[in-house]
Amino acid sequence: MDASSRTALEHNLRIVLVGTQHPGNIGSAARAMKTMGLSSLVLVAPEKAPDRDTHAMAAGADDLIEAAPVFASLAEAVADCRWGLGCTARNRRIQLEPLHPRVAAGRALVAAASGPVALVFGRERSGLDNAEMALCHAAIHIPSNPDFSSLNLAAAVQVLSYELRCALLGDTPEAIVGDSDARTPPPSNDAATHTQLEGLFEHLAVTLEAIDFHKGRTPDSAMRKLRRLYLRANLDAAEVRLLHGILADSERMARLAGQVANSGEIL
Repeated sequence: MDASSRTALEHNLRIVLVGTQHPGNIGSAARAMKTMGLSSLVLVAPEKAPDRDTHAMAAGADDLIEAAPVFASLAEAVADCRWGLGCTARNRRIQLEPLHPRVAAGRALVAAASGPVALVFGRERSGLDNAEMALCHAAIHIPSNPDFSSLNLAAAVQVLSYELRCALLGDTPEAIVGDSDARTPPPSNDAATHTQLEGLFEHLAVTLEAIDFHKGRTPDSAMRKLRRLYLRANLDAAEVRLLHGILADSERMARLAGQVANSGEIL
């Protein structure tokens, strides 16, 4: 890989820190990124803005902090992303595909060729919540000591940044990058953005209500499973438009059936 291609991929590899509680950890994470050649840092609703401690811990990576955009929500931060990976140490009800950091880095690199990829890290004390993990395509688990699994935020960023660096330099084994058993393949060049997918999920939820799919049951479980299914498929923009069309026709037929039922006519 030549230098210009590597630079383009590095730019598309986005480290997203959600709800950081200690400003110094932002600086430490920036330092961890810069040592591995990464520069795209994004902050989501930090409890405290970057301060003197942030810059002290950055140890020369101040440019990443100064350039880092700040968003109110994770959904806004990843709106243009083609793929998202959530770093978590806990088992989740949302049952995202778990990836080893090395596998995640290799596949993130492939995905970054088609657009921005987000590697998302949560709060120091509690990590990412389930709603935030649901915005990701897969989960990254760092295989730490089960008897002492608490990993500092910046240390977790360092582990993933190192694996990304190895992948960029071609040091990741081909068997890992090209894992044929992976359930969630990297997206194609025309992969749907996060915003497009969320629009589809909103339309799907409305349509399922319109056709009385849930039959009085809570829609949460079905929607979690459907989100996983569509995220695993890595839909492209044309496929999202096709599904919107199917949903719109389903809503139209549901309205027509309701009008006929109200009029007393027999279909």
